[in-house]
Amino acid sequence: MPEPVRATDTLANERTYLAYIRTALAFIAFGFVIARFSLFAREFSVLVHSGSPEPGVSTAFGTAMACFGIVVALLGAWRYARTDRGLREGRVVTLPGLTGYALSLFVVAIGAVVAFALISYH
Repeated sequence: MPEPVRATDTLANERTYLAYIRTALAFIAFGFVIARFSLFAREFSVLVHSGSPEPGVSTAFGTAMACFGIVVALLGAWRYARTDRGLREGRVVTLPGLTGYALSLFVVAIGAVVAFALISYH
């Protein structure tokens, strides 16, 4: 018979889930800001009477960031349910190592794209 679920374990699982949700919202908001940057650049070019810039990578990258935020929210919900089930069954459920590496590499790629975009605007 499995051990009864401790409140500290359940609350830690909920805190982790909320961290996933905060991260997902940050990705979605950041994606919105990036996508709207191209709109701002177009409006600014009209104001200063210069050529209208192409939407470029901003809209596509911003949309991809928002979609990644949705994936993070879904991953958080899946992890919460899986961990909760594991706690009730008296076992520890960990995140597979490959998943952690893949998520880290994706965030590094996002940082590289943002850095490259910032450098190219100079």
